[in-house]
Amino acid sequence: MVWEVKLAKNSYSNAGVDIDANDEATRLIKKVAGIAGRPEVLSGVGYFGGMFELGDRKDPVLVASTDSVGTKIKIAIALGRYDTVGADIVNHCANDIFTCGAEPLFFLDYIGIGKTIPEKVAEIVKGAAEACRDIGCALLGGETAELRDVYSSDDYDLVGSIVGIVEKGK
Repeated sequence: MVWEVKLAKNSYSNAGVDIDANDEATRLIKKVAGIAGRPEVLSGVGYFGGMFELGDRKDPVLVASTDSVGTKIKIAIALGRYDTVGADIVNHCANDIFTCGAEPLFFLDYIGIGKTIPEKVAEIVKGAAEACRDIGCALLGGETAELRDVYSSDDYDLVGSIVGIVEKGK
């Protein structure tokens, strides 16, 4: 059976999603995410999946972790500073895989937000991209979900996932 799905821009709008703000946030994210790259990255930010080539490794083991910044979001909102939580989530995740001796390869973020304000989203991602760059990790992609029925207009959540690599013998 073949299913045909047609999503019109106004159906997203009817659900409370601001497509124009989302498009602008994506444009701004592409500008800042590029600072966190690695030669193994085969795709840029903006696709629905990121591609990363493992290359020549002797006996590789992938190590992955997912974390959230938790209640630090409330402090960032109160201060109107968003780059700090972006850096914080990368470091949370990186610390988790460092305990396994892994070298960080790539990071992905998830921002659930009440109202997409492109500059705010870009500032969060900028902090993540700078932290990724500092540890030699690619910012491979992410997701921004505008969820007006879940979060108040100023509220958001930030989650990250990281994948690293270590030789099996280590």
